[in-house]
Amino acid sequence: MSNQAAWLDGKGEKFRVDKSEIPLAGPNDVVIQNHSIAINPADWKIQDFGAVWFQTWPVVLGEDVAGVVHEVGSNVTKFKRGDRVVAHCVCLATNKPDDGGFQLFLRAPASLAAKVPDNVSLTQACVLPTALDTAGHGLYDSIDKGFLGLDYPGLSVPPSDRIVLVCGASSSTGTLAVQLATASGAKVIAVASKHNLDFARSLGATKALDYTTPSIVYDVVEAIRSSPESFAGVFDAISTEASWKCIFPIAEKLGGCNVAMTQPPPASVPNSIKVGNIIAVNFDVNGPLWENFVTLALEQGRLKPLPEPIVVGKRLEDVQLACDTNKAGVSAKKIVIQLQ
Repeated sequence: MSNQAAWLDGKGEKFRVDKSEIPLAGPNDVVIQNHSIAINPADWKIQDFGAVWFQTWPVVLGEDVAGVVHEVGSNVTKFKRGDRVVAHCVCLATNKPDDGGFQLFLRAPASLAAKVPDNVSLTQACVLPTALDTAGHGLYDSIDKGFLGLDYPGLSVPPSDRIVLVCGASSSTGTLAVQLATASGAKVIAVASKHNLDFARSLGATKALDYTTPSIVYDVVEAIRSSPESFAGVFDAISTEASWKCIFPIAEKLGGCNVAMTQPPPASVPNSIKVGNIIAVNFDVNGPLWENFVTLALEQGRLKPLPEPIVVGKRLEDVQLACDTNKAGVSAKKIVIQLQ
């Protein structure tokens, strides 16, 4: 049994497939034989622009994987060899090749992994991890830190008195933010492109609004003001100048709020807005999601593995094609490589 990985030798280089050692599980880790890999924008952005936190090259990227447990660490009790699992690889945090998903065998923290029920394929499941952890940190970390402070989701949570605005609701992260907030009992107003409004409603949003509408700021403000629920804040899955032009006026008209952002905020933020800068790899906040929610929610259909995967290749040699396809742009879809 041997391993191979899609290595990246440096900024501007193409991915190359070469041998790699099969990782050893640390005490709190699992080693996974890979089945399916989902692509995230971070993968091609690091290829194009580099990353200041990578001190050594080559690196193995890839954050979203699903496969079969090959080895479990000495402290791990919730998994055994042969379990079908989905996991968040933490290569961007550790800069260790063993922790990257673009390989046949990889290492992942057991606390950011969950069993995949029989009613969900591994290819479907692999779209979840990074988006789940990004949405989870923004929704569940403390209000004092600029996040939304919702209660954790459950399988039969009664409606709460909170209302959340999700900007970019049809994106990979926005898709999970709508589902998780809904599963936490919150009412969700979704902002997305016109052709994805029905998709946002299918995720649980009670209202979905077209961000290109000239009256979008007024429409969102009126929807929130007319709701009996208290406004928890904004989850900004896009976090670019385009989304801030919409979000900041909304927040100011509502008297200010917390805004959870997936990218660093601009240099100038209105005084009435408190920003929570999301970090996807957050064990304390997201551990309970993986432990208590993911598997049962997938099994019962309370968590849908969306956006829908689009398989663009079946070999590690297709990592470059997959990254290029993601870079070219996708809407309410997730680019995936299916290795088995």
